Amino acid sequence: MTPAQLRRLCLKFAHAEQTFPFGPETSVFKVHGKMFALTQLERKPLKVSLKCQPELGIELRGTYAEIEPGYHLNKRHWLTVTCGGSVPDELVRELVAESYDLVAAAARR
Repeated sequence: MTPAQLRRLCLKFAHAEQTFPFGPETSVFKVHGKMFALTQLERKPLKVSLKCQPELGIELRGTYAEIEPGYHLNKRHWLTVTCGGSVPDELVRELVAESYDLVAAAARR
């Protein structure tokens, strides 16, 4: 997955927006004012932090070396995924969608 593909993917969801609260190099994608993805699009390798269900996070971290607990985030609910390794792009797309769904549902409550 390229940085441009990741950015397009994050912005395709309803009410998604790209913000830069930590400076111009860090993209924070939000829905209803709540973060669902965090990345530095210019960083190599490309990494993205995403919210996930705790049980799924445990399973994924045990399966892929490129999926780690969320960097500087709640390690129980967030993952950091390194793109371009053994993690298939389709799984990255699914994880972005799941993160968006989790955050959007919580924001609507």
